[in-house]
Amino acid sequence: MRLTLDGDWHATVAGDPLRSTPRFDFPGQCVRIAEYADVEEWQRFLGETFGSQEWLWDAPDELRFDQADRELVGAGFRLPYWSADAEDSARIPATPPVRPGGLRADEARDFRLEITTELCRAPGDTVLTCLRDLDVLDAPLEARIGIAPDVALLVQGATVVGWSLTDPARYLTTGFAAPDQAPPSPATRLLLTECLDIVTSPLLDEVRGRNPAALKRLRTLDHALRNQRGDRHRADALLALISNLVEDYADPSAAREP
Repeated sequence: MRLTLDGDWHATVAGDPLRSTPRFDFPGQCVRIAEYADVEEWQRFLGETFGSQEWLWDAPDELRFDQADRELVGAGFRLPYWSADAEDSARIPATPPVRPGGLRADEARDFRLEITTELCRAPGDTVLTCLRDLDVLDAPLEARIGIAPDVALLVQGATVVGWSLTDPARYLTTGFAAPDQAPPSPATRLLLTECLDIVTSPLLDEVRGRNPAALKRLRTLDHALRNQRGDRHRADALLALISNLVEDYADPSAAREP
């Protein structure tokens, strides 16, 4: 299958998927699939590869390819800030199934991969599906290409229209750190759902507007994360963003103007 990613930029589904464990950087609201472990290694990685990448004020999604064989060697995806309603999320098709595969760029030149705009959440947030727009749901998907463990590209009309992450709680972490290898606790799964409610619109808009009910919910979540026993690496990843929201909007010393 030959895919279109940016107008006249194409890649072919070929080879093996990435073997790197996904990292769901919750404070950064992004998913990374690559071997680099810190900023220096990330910068070196960018210099040795080509594709779509962050540049100054521009922050597209990332697909990086090896300069020599043009094979996919890394990826990074940003979560949308808008959470689709339950009715639209329920329209995500169950087919086709995910088929593992890598990508090979048709040519070695950079391109720009637009970020997705709609976050569709399965019940219990067992799967996060991020779409270019909700119009994608009006037609069947052509393919789901599993480019890494639990990460798939969604294809419609030979064009990449989104991506998905299965079992996001398993991959929670911060920055470039590897996720905990132990499975997430049931409490962590429940807290992830509450956190995703808070950090996406429309509820995020209520937090920023200092709606009393929303701020109470935010403080309750902050307390629960601080007092969770066990699975601390994942709890701390969630807390890193939630505590910032508390400081900015729910702390008594915070400014009262929106």
